[in-house]
Amino acid sequence: MTTPDHTFGDIAVTIDESFVATVEIQRPPHNFSSLPMIYDLASAFEFVDDAPGALAILLAAKARTLCWRRLRRRRRRALIDEKLQGRHLYDEAVRLFSCQTPVVAAVQGAAIGGGLGVAAAADFRVGGPGTRMAANFARLGFHHGFGLTVTLPAIVGQQAALRMLYTGELG
Repeated sequence: MTTPDHTFGDIAVTIDESFVATVEIQRPPHNFSSLPMIYDLASAFEFVDDAPGALAILLAAKARTLCWRRLRRRRRRALIDEKLQGRHLYDEAVRLFSCQTPVVAAVQGAAIGGGLGVAAAADFRVGGPGTRMAANFARLGFHHGFGLTVTLPAIVGQQAALRMLYTGELG
């Protein structure tokens, strides 16, 4: 087990001798994302951008799913500390998309909703036979988040993206 070079909340960063920075989301069992998690992920990407010799980022997750979870108002407030007061999810998404180091997302299992948005923020995505991705926003009754209306068509093509966004079906 490698000791992380740095941690940002539930995000661990390890830079190996081949100059690959592994950025691992460590929020099992489902790696539910939230504003603090996206803030920490963007901070980890900025750390790697500034790290001497890091040539690429491998984005991975400790558990087999990555998704967004709506938290009850009281719990959500407790998660947002002073550094995030007044910040919006999309402030942090802009920071995430501003990463200069190439990012490869290793998607094992499911990337659903906001998890798909995080995977789509990477330059490349790699998955295995059990990888499932879905933009379930339409099924939940709210807008497609995290820039997916722009990123998803560039990844899977316009028709497949519209099918995923309009129906919420697995892609």
